[in-house]
Amino acid sequence: MSDDVLLDAAKKCVLAVGVRRTTLAEIARTAKVSRMTVYRRFPDVRSVLATLMTREFGGLLQGAAEPGAEPANFRERLVHSSTAAVAALSGDPLFRTLLDLDPELVLPYIVERLGKTQRFAEGVILHLLKSGHEDGSIRKGDLAAQARTLLLLIQSFAFSMRPATADVDENDLMTEFAQVLDAALRP
Repeated sequence: MSDDVLLDAAKKCVLAVGVRRTTLAEIARTAKVSRMTVYRRFPDVRSVLATLMTREFGGLLQGAAEPGAEPANFRERLVHSSTAAVAALSGDPLFRTLLDLDPELVLPYIVERLGKTQRFAEGVILHLLKSGHEDGSIRKGDLAAQARTLLLLIQSFAFSMRPATADVDENDLMTEFAQVLDAALRP
C-alpha cells in the first residue's frame, strides 16, 4: 500500500472534522487498515498531516507554476503563476477547511518559520525571477530579497482572500494583484 492511500484518508478526515480532531485511529479506519499500518509509515498524526499538507499544497503550487498559454516573457509567467497560485490555494477545500476550523495552525507559518511548501514556492519564484533577470523582463535586484518579498505578498493574498472579497469583487481584486506584481517586477 502506498502512502497516498493513507494521505487520501487523512484528507477525508480533515475535510470532515478539521485538523485538530483528526486522529490516527480515524485515518486508519477511513483507509481500512490497522493503526499499526499507519504507525509503520508515520510516527504520529502530526507527521501524517504535515506530509498531507506538503503533498496537497505543493501539488497546487506546482500546477500554478505551469504556464497555461505561452507567456511573452518570464515576468508575465511569474505574474500568471502567482495569481494562479492564489486562486488555487484560496479555492482549495483543504486549505479552506484549515483556515476555517484550525486557523491557529497556520500562524507559525506566518510569524515563526517557513514550511516546506513555502520553501518550495520560494524556489519556484526564485527560478522565475532569475530567468526574468536574464531575459530582461524583470528588474534586477537581490534575488533572495525579491523572492521572499513575492512569497510574502502571494501568501498574504491566499490567506486573506475570503475576508478580502467580502465587499470587493474577487476578479477586480485579482486584476489589481496582477497589476501590482507586474509593476513591481517591471524593469
